[in-house]
This record gives sequence, structure tokens and C-alpha cells, in this order.
Amino acid sequence: MTSPDPHIPVMLPEVLSYLIKPESDPTQQTFIDGTFGNGGYTRAILETGANVIAIDRDPTAIENGRELFRKSTGKLNLVEGRFSVLDKHSENLGHDKVDGVVLDIGVSSMQLDQAERGFSFRTDGPLDMRMECSGLSAADVVNSFSKNDLKRIISVLGEEKKAGYVAHAIVEARQEKAIETTGHLAEIAEFAVGRRAGDKIHPATRTFQALRIYINRELEELADALLASERILKPSGRLVVVIFHSLEDRIVKKFIKDRAKTQGGGSRYMPEVEVAPPTFLELTKRAVSAGDDEAQVNPRSRSAKLRAAERLNTAPRSSMADVFNLPKLPSDKSGA
Repeated sequence: MTSPDPHIPVMLPEVLSYLIKPESDPTQQTFIDGTFGNGGYTRAILETGANVIAIDRDPTAIENGRELFRKSTGKLNLVEGRFSVLDKHSENLGHDKVDGVVLDIGVSSMQLDQAERGFSFRTDGPLDMRMECSGLSAADVVNSFSKNDLKRIISVLGEEKKAGYVAHAIVEARQEKAIETTGHLAEIAEFAVGRRAGDKIHPATRTFQALRIYINRELEELADALLASERILKPSGRLVVVIFHSLEDRIVKKFIKDRAKTQGGGSRYMPEVEVAPPTFLELTKRAVSAGDDEAQVNPRSRSAKLRAAERLNTAPRSSMADVFNLPKLPSDKSGA
């Protein structure tokens, strides 16, 4: 078997089938790809004849998309920025409403493949992990945050059961030498967690995941992007989200179910009460997974889940703080 293309967009047929309504005319529609990355979804949407607003906070992704932009004959707008304010980006381009939003949550294969970006320990590189190439880096966090703060980040965002051991090992190691490379941190995490025969993932995987999510505020960005999608979608517009980790999936699932809910309570201790009018119709009662054929060709798809919803003709909800219940994490000014 030939090696799979590392840039295959995950669950592409499913994404398109949920994003674009069968009876619609894509040539008259505009969609937002909030996570442009390698351009897989954007390219496929453009091939239907639709217009695309493609957003990415990574300047490298935007630069790599210039050729696709040139070939799009005016159908593509490339925006360097955060998808948390995708509604503002759309409005700045003259689109007060759009027909669909697609989000592919997490790090892109392009970022993982670039050792100098510090997202992966597959090849040694500087400990960075910043999607925007600016601000607090992973090296800043592991070399300056307190042991308790490191433990909290790794435990909550990495769901690492041995987070305390990893945090302790990091603090001990940095007293001898600053932790500046992905290889060095991977060694520390592996020593702290341990490795057993049959382990499916490297012992450092959860630590790296936690740091990346923390540095790039990925949970907060996702929550804000869902709210922005609610504001910018037309009635009958579609929201499609592809998720790879349980933390993000909980946020998306909770948002869609909350926005599709018509009544609250209902237990014998609490009578049903009316809630604000629903803003979405849930299209996927359960998350959709990639098929076996795709999972064999594209390993990244094995952990992917897709959730989708259709916007209703109701006003966006104003109450939002109680929807996500995001974990409280250390400030980025945390000291050693």
C-alpha cells in the first residue's frame, strides 16, 4: 500500500453533504472555512462553484494559500485571523450573513510536519507550538509556570492521569537546564509517565496536547466561534464541526443540544419550563465517525467526529456563559 497523503481533509464527503443542502445552488452561496489549514475543505467547496471566506490564524497557512487564491477567480477571500470572530471577518468583507460554516478543530498536519513550529516530538525542534507565531510559547510555560499550574494544565487539557509526576519532572529538569526543544520535553514526559508494551500513544502525547491547547486558547476560541456562527448564519444555514478530542467534542455537543432545546427541566423534581426559542436544528443526534475505508487511508480520521446543525429563523441567544462551563486555568502571567 502506498503511503497516505498527510494533507487529506478528514471526512470530506460527509462535511460537504452536511454543509451544502442538496436542493441549494452553491454558485449563489458563501461559506466560511474557519480553519483553512492546508485548504482541503476550501478547495472542495470552491469546486462546487460556491464562494469561500477562508480564515486561519497561522500566517504560514495564509501564505501557502496564495496560489489557490489566485486560481479562484474572485471566489475566495483569504483572511489571516482568529475564527473566534469569524462573523466580524465576514462582515468586514461585506457578508452580513453566510450559508454555512465549517470548522476543523485542532492542529493541522502542516503544522505537525514543520519541526521548527514545535507542535510535534516526531522530529526535534524548538519548543514553540504558537499557531500565530507570536505571544507565549510552550517553552515559556514549561520554564516559568509553577508546578501546580503545570499540573492543572496537563491534567485538565491533556487529561493526563500522571500530570503531577510530569509537572514535578519538568520543574526538576529545568533547574538543571532550560527546556527548549520538543525532544527534551518528550524525554521528560516519557520518564515521568513511563512506557508499557502495547501503549497506543507516546507517553508525551497528552502533555503536548495540553500545552498546545493552553497556549492557543483553543477551547475559548472554539466556544467563541460557535457563538459567532450562530450570529452569522442565515436561516437554514449549516454549521459543521469536525473534532478530534473529547474536550472539544463536549463543547460542540453541549452547544448544539442547548441551542436545539425547546424546554428545560422535565424531571420529577423539576417541572418542564420554557426556554428561549431554539436557534438550531440538530442534524446529527450522535457524532458521525469516519468510515473504515477512510480510516485505513487517512489515520488522522480515526479519532475524528463530526457534528452538524442547521440554523433556524430565530434571534441569536444572548445568554451564553452557562453553556460551555470552560475549565478555569492559570493566567498566562503565572509565575514560578
